[in-house]
Amino acid sequence: MISEKSLVAFAQEVAKYPADQRQSAVMACLQIVQQELGYVSAESEQFVADYLGMAPIAVHEVTSFYNMYNQKPVGKYKLNVCTNLPCQLRDGGKAMAHLKTRLGIDANQTTSDGLFTLQECECLGACADSPVMLVNDTTMCSFMSDDKLDQLVDGLRSLEVKS
Repeated sequence: MISEKSLVAFAQEVAKYPADQRQSAVMACLQIVQQELGYVSAESEQFVADYLGMAPIAVHEVTSFYNMYNQKPVGKYKLNVCTNLPCQLRDGGKAMAHLKTRLGIDANQTTSDGLFTLQECECLGACADSPVMLVNDTTMCSFMSDDKLDQLVDGLRSLEVKS
């Protein structure tokens, strides 16, 4: 299920903590799984739990709490739009609605070409820059007007044409 390379990475993460605190590496191990598989399945949660000596529900609590862990396969570009109340008051809901229409999908769905997955998220810590979104858990986008959202989608699609 997990490659030898990932097992080595697991061991490196666990080595950062005292032997009796190996469970502290759970987030890093889940990230390694996701990098390899693209998401964290129930089976991989069980694997991480067994590896770290944790209850499987404790691993699942981590996976399900954080937006950065995908619990099912996602598109190449994961778009997380903040829809928490401060962002809602500053057009976060409007940005989400625009992307739903533009991509032809609802929240927690992936486009038929496998390029985009659209998700709502709770708080990205940038309320003053709303509407905000996070692309692939790494790139924060602020002040996302309809025009900027269209430019983002078109730009990401154009990368695929060039590939």
